[in-house]
Amino acid sequence: MSSSNYEDIVINQGTDVAVEIHLIHDSGSTYDLSNHSVSARMKRRYGDSANDPDTINFNSVVISPPTDGIINLSLSNTQTDAMKTRGRYVYDVEVSYADSDGNTIIQRVLEGQAEVSPSVTK
Repeated sequence: MSSSNYEDIVINQGTDVAVEIHLIHDSGSTYDLSNHSVSARMKRRYGDSANDPDTINFNSVVISPPTDGIINLSLSNTQTDAMKTRGRYVYDVEVSYADSDGNTIIQRVLEGQAEVSPSVTK
């Protein structure tokens, strides 16, 4: 797996959204996510603070078994309904784990832009 991959996504406003990410090393083997945690966040601009009202945290989980290297990101319909539809968001996904010395290692595994597709039916 390279250090970071880029993928644009489209989020339909007012719907439940789930994105499944399969992490694979450059060699082709699956990434073992045992004892790893995952977090993902979306902002209007890179420089926005985590406390900005337009910042959205994905529900981010490692799917069992962690040796399959699969992450699930999700947003509820309430979260997507509240999203602004003008412009794009930027997002990234990071995994973290403690190395043998107890240091926390953080890797960005995915990043990109998210476009919100407006809802007609509300």
